[in-house]
Amino acid sequence: MTERDAVDRTDAPVTVDRLVADLRDLGVAAGDTVLVHSSLSALGWVSGGAPAVVDALLRAVTADGTLVMPTHSGHYADPAGWEHPPVPDDWEDEIRATMPPYRPAVTPSRGMGAVPECFRTYPDVVRSRHPTSSFAAWGADAAVVAADHEYDSPLGEASPLARVADLDGDVLLLGAGHDSNTSLHLAEHRADYEKETVTNGAPVLADGERRWHEFEALDYDASDFERVGRAFERERPDAAVAGRVGRGRAVRFRQRDLLSYATNWFGENR
Repeated sequence: MTERDAVDRTDAPVTVDRLVADLRDLGVAAGDTVLVHSSLSALGWVSGGAPAVVDALLRAVTADGTLVMPTHSGHYADPAGWEHPPVPDDWEDEIRATMPPYRPAVTPSRGMGAVPECFRTYPDVVRSRHPTSSFAAWGADAAVVAADHEYDSPLGEASPLARVADLDGDVLLLGAGHDSNTSLHLAEHRADYEKETVTNGAPVLADGERRWHEFEALDYDASDFERVGRAFERERPDAAVAGRVGRGRAVRFRQRDLLSYATNWFGENR
């Protein structure tokens, strides 16, 4: 969607104040822990762009709450698995040898959208150490969420996703669909079905030195995330609150409710 398209589909500029009011109507309250997935373009023409959305979210949860966003950097994965775009096979060894190490404060996210990429640069935001699947967090429990993100648990029990669950946090899809809902990857870990793992790798800092680190990960599959997400909203209307934030559809739900539903769903349908 172009900026012209956003202007044409918006009745008035979407401001920080309007976003905060819409978030309040959706039930986002001071002190909440909220994991946000977002699409800036879906919200209409936002006055100030991504920083306005971040400012509104920070105002909504306040410093007594905790705001979390995925800041993944898949371009720091093993180039053998790159698809968007792939690189020639004879480039791979040189890429592994020369790519700068993942650094939470420096390495940009990729494919996460403008809002998370903006959020990770804000003062007092902390980011987890995983080179491909990091999360950024701000607020009262930010350090708890971002700590001890194990390399072999990109989106599993030793990841920020599980820490949000420990804190009984909410998930907020802000103009985004369930295909972006990373909590469903944690449900993959918890579900009972036949699974496969893959070996990945990335450049990291260890004792101040760059090294290539290989790690094991679940072979994640998001192809049915929209199906399970729609089924959850349909069958658990008591658990999901839908509304509008700006011009975009938004839905908020307790992460634990989704995890319980999706864990069973994957076990029955995969």
